[in-house]
Amino acid sequence: NRVVYNTKPAQIDPQGEVRLTEPNGNVMEANVAQLQNRFRDGFARHLRLLLTNDSTLTADYAERSEGYLTIYDRVTYTRCKYCIFKDGTPLWQIKSRKVTHNEDDMRIYHEDATMEFAGTPVFWTPYFSHPDPQAKKASGFLTPAFQISDEFGFGVEIPYFWNLAPHYDITFRPVITSEQGVLGRAIWRHRPNGRGEYFVDGAGIYQLNPDDLAAPGDVRWRGWLHTRGEFDINANWVWGWDGKLFSDRTFARKYKLNSETDVVDVAYVTGADDRNYFTARAYHFEGLLSTDVKDAFPTMAPYIRHNYVLNNTVFGGVLGFNTYVDSIHRERSWVPFTTVRQGTDQTRFSLDVDWRRKIIGSMGTEITPFANVRGDLYITDNLPDPTVPGGFRDEEVTTRVLPKAGVDIRWPFIRQDALGQHVFTPVVQFITASNETNLQNIGNEDAVTLNFDHSSIFLEDRFTGNDRFEGGTRANVGFLYNILFPNGGFARVSLGESFHIAGRNSFVSGAGLENDVSDLVGAIALQPFPHLRLTYQIRLDESDFDIHSQELGAVFEFWRLSGNVNYVDVEAEPNYGRLVDQKQLWAAGELRLNGGWSVFGGVRYDFEDDRPVQNFVGLGYDCDCFNFKLYYFENFTSDGDIEADQRFVVSIDFKTLGSTSIGSTFNRIDR
Repeated sequence: NRVVYNTKPAQIDPQGEVRLTEPNGNVMEANVAQLQNRFRDGFARHLRLLLTNDSTLTADYAERSEGYLTIYDRVTYTRCKYCIFKDGTPLWQIKSRKVTHNEDDMRIYHEDATMEFAGTPVFWTPYFSHPDPQAKKASGFLTPAFQISDEFGFGVEIPYFWNLAPHYDITFRPVITSEQGVLGRAIWRHRPNGRGEYFVDGAGIYQLNPDDLAAPGDVRWRGWLHTRGEFDINANWVWGWDGKLFSDRTFARKYKLNSETDVVDVAYVTGADDRNYFTARAYHFEGLLSTDVKDAFPTMAPYIRHNYVLNNTVFGGVLGFNTYVDSIHRERSWVPFTTVRQGTDQTRFSLDVDWRRKIIGSMGTEITPFANVRGDLYITDNLPDPTVPGGFRDEEVTTRVLPKAGVDIRWPFIRQDALGQHVFTPVVQFITASNETNLQNIGNEDAVTLNFDHSSIFLEDRFTGNDRFEGGTRANVGFLYNILFPNGGFARVSLGESFHIAGRNSFVSGAGLENDVSDLVGAIALQPFPHLRLTYQIRLDESDFDIHSQELGAVFEFWRLSGNVNYVDVEAEPNYGRLVDQKQLWAAGELRLNGGWSVFGGVRYDFEDDRPVQNFVGLGYDCDCFNFKLYYFENFTSDGDIEADQRFVVSIDFKTLGSTSIGSTFNRIDR
């Protein structure tokens, strides 16, 4: 309200409702304050400090010196702004006899501190510290985590973050268990030159009681190593890697390091310039489930993709060249299902020349003629073939040339009325291609699965890779319909069917495309208003309208209830890898109650096996300074020493201070 400035010494005496905004964004409010030496030194009484992370520090007295060091007396610290009881008490606060804020270290130090929750003291410590809001990262202990399980007994994780330098750090995450000993873990992060970064995550344990675990976990030493990085070479090129090493296939899942059931190791270099793209990679694949055939997982090196598009048009259209080179190697040949045969070695060289032109007619028609020719050269070895002596083909070289041409015709009709803007677009495609040849000489590595639905009806080739080729002459017919509602909602409908006219059909039973007239495929998406979205897609038999596959989804938020529901019902397709019918439901929801409380839950149920897969239900509380969850979780899957279980988990988060969780596993389920 009033400022007195003394020139000798240079001193400012603000008086009455002092408010000081610091360069870092913190705001101090005080009844009495004095500042000198260009705001570097001073003191304040009965003050409140509003930090940039929305936390508040109040003190009876504060003294500032050296321009960076502030000492507060009789302090309270809290993040609670709205989560406050009627008498003004915050949900949680820390009361300290003395607090030192070192802005150079970007850290706040508490002495003789008591933690109060709901006005009740729950914890006392002579000393602790935490980073101030300006610290992007700072050394120190992170919040511990606790667990109780049949296999590990009592366990506690005590993480420590060591900020070694601005461009590298390490986090130690040891887990001490009463039954299996100490799981050591450390994560190293490094950004060496500002143009890239990498990390190395390593973990290992000497198990004290391996006999308590099923295979493959019944050993003393277990561990893993994971590293990933990417670096810029220049503005257009990058190189990187992602790889894992592990002692056994269940270690990472068992000790909750991750939940992956397969591993893809890769090293790569990639460049992109305008519409042109190049990548060279080396892959190693490995499955982590007990049902996986280890020797059948391959290594792929090299894997090269090059896409080049001419800048100038050719016959009014765009001409592009696509080059594919890859070489796959595995220890044993195998036939995962009837339409897929894979040898021990296969190398492929492919050149694809593609031309297309978009023509907009005077009536609004969109006509896109296209032509494509692909040449393949394969070198294969030990390809399974029951028609040859011994059941495997010797090393051989196979070539094929696969031309294709067609036209895509779309004619959108637009109408505006009281319901909104309607766009109805009939689509007709005519495609003719050579018959697929040399199937008995070529392994199928990249077109293993097939999913014919509304998203693939208008593709020029419905296979997912280049080892298969959709040949013959066909017509794809259907329509797309969109309506945009005035309130921002929308509806989308699509329906289509494919007609095989001439040539050899490349599909077999179960694809939905094996007959001259394909199954009908359609989809609907409806969002009448922002808080509700419904989706449905279907594939049904053209002759008798039997449903071969359908999926239903809903995402909603009404009043205090939000959630999602997904249902899938798909028939078996043994020729394309789906050996049994699949019928499952996924659902999850949350109901927000008064005062920040909520209940939530979810279920995943397999109707074909008539059993649950996962369930969870819980109670939560959330406000601006505190988050709490208590939930019960069931998992009915098992694999090796990964057993089905039931679990209670408690998680607590004091915002700006950290979070912790406590979990217990009990009543092991044998299903």
